[in-house]
Order: sequence, then structure tokens, then C-alpha cells
Amino acid sequence: MSQPILNTVFDNYWGNIRLIATDMDGTLTLEEKFNSNLLDTLEKLADAGIDVLIVTGRSAGWVQAIATYLPVVGVIAENGGLSYTNGTLKPQFITKIGNVDQHRQQLSQAFKLLKDKFPQIKESVDNCFRLTDWTFDVADLNQTELKEINSICQLEGYGFTYSTVQCHIKPQYQDKALALGQVIQKYFPTLKSEQIVTIGDSPNDESLFNPKQFPISVGVANILNYRDRVQHFPRYITTKFEGEGFGELAQLVINHGQRYTAFKRRC
Repeated sequence: MSQPILNTVFDNYWGNIRLIATDMDGTLTLEEKFNSNLLDTLEKLADAGIDVLIVTGRSAGWVQAIATYLPVVGVIAENGGLSYTNGTLKPQFITKIGNVDQHRQQLSQAFKLLKDKFPQIKESVDNCFRLTDWTFDVADLNQTELKEINSICQLEGYGFTYSTVQCHIKPQYQDKALALGQVIQKYFPTLKSEQIVTIGDSPNDESLFNPKQFPISVGVANILNYRDRVQHFPRYITTKFEGEGFGELAQLVINHGQRYTAFKRRC
């Protein structure tokens, strides 16, 4: 069954949206970069009273700057490992890590096992800025190899996920949806599920598409590349790819919000 195309949807709940929880790479970016259209869109959302929370697989080091300089309410990093929210510059751990140095050494050993089996894999350039997970470039790994890597990680007691950019060795049960749920409960306790929309583009966003946790979910058009690789698929699909797809969702939410406000004033 195919998902509805976003710009053909007229559901009245878009006017209720108050939080957009979004992936970053391949969802906010266009050709791997932020552009002026994205910054303009984020400013318009903020002016409309709609919060944006980034939920990314990127590292703690990279994300601290993003949380500081973009007009967003916060960023969840490392696929749910930690967050920078409510203006803090200190990482707030979501995954409980006892000794970070020891944890990193153990992740390094797991990576060595994978590299012995797949010598072509390379540690990601941002891996040195990470606290809770370990990353290597997704490169040209095929689906069979990715499944085997996942099995090895599971046997070693770790979780595994991947995006368009990186593969992640991570603690079991560390995922975007669990972290997002905790951040919402702590910082946005009055929000209801129908006031939140999630958006992403790849397998590491799959938990954000679980309708039992987030009933309103969107995939930018490039998610169609992974239709046969994920159990949970977004409820709606944008007509445009990457950051332009995010802009499509943002404009829909802003437009419906304006109509909803105008309707309330008339009443």
C-alpha cells in the first residue's frame, strides 16, 4: 500500500502541529549542505510559533554548534545517545554511560571485529567527537553486508543502524524515538501526539515512523530508496527530495496554522 503524497493531504490536524522533530542529513540538507532556503524556513517556523527539534545520528561535537547557531529548540545527537536542549552547551546523556573512556574502548574492539571481516570499512572523520556510539562510513556496503554487520553487532551485545552517510555501532535500545520521547516528556510535557510531526529519510529514522509512538510522520521523497529495508514507513511522503521536502512540510504546517488561527479569530 502506497503512502499519501504530502501536498495532496488536507487533514485539518496540520494546523495543530507545534513541534517538528526532524532528521538532519538528507532531510534538512541539500546535496550534503545547509542552504539559505533552510535557514529562511527555520526562521519562518520560529516566527509561527512552531518549534523544531533536530534528531540526528551526527556526533556530540558537531551537534553542539548546530544547537547553538540554528534557530531550533535543541538537538538530539548520536541516534538518541545525548541531547543539547533548552540552551545548554553541556551534553545531556540520554543513554546511561558509566565510564565514557572505557565505553569507547569497548566500541573500538567491536569495530575491530567488523574491520577484520570487512577490511574496506573506514572510521568516520567525526568519530573522535563521539561519546555514545562508534561510526564508520557506509561507503559501498551492500544490503547483505549490512545485515551481516548487524548480526555481528548483536552477538557482541550492541545495536546497529545506518543512514545515507554512516554506520553506527551503538548501545542496545539506543534509538531516536526513545530519546525523542524522553526529551518531549521533560521539555514539552504539555504536547499531545497530534501536535508533533516527525520527518526523516533513511533507516536510522525508522523508529520515528512507528505509528504507536508518533502517529504523524513524514518521509522526504528519498526515503523511497529504503522502502524494502524498514519495518516502519512514514505515513506521508513529500513530493520533493532532501531539504526541499522538509521545506514542503514546513510550508504546509505554517499555512494550515495560519488558517487555524484565522478561524479561531472569526469564532
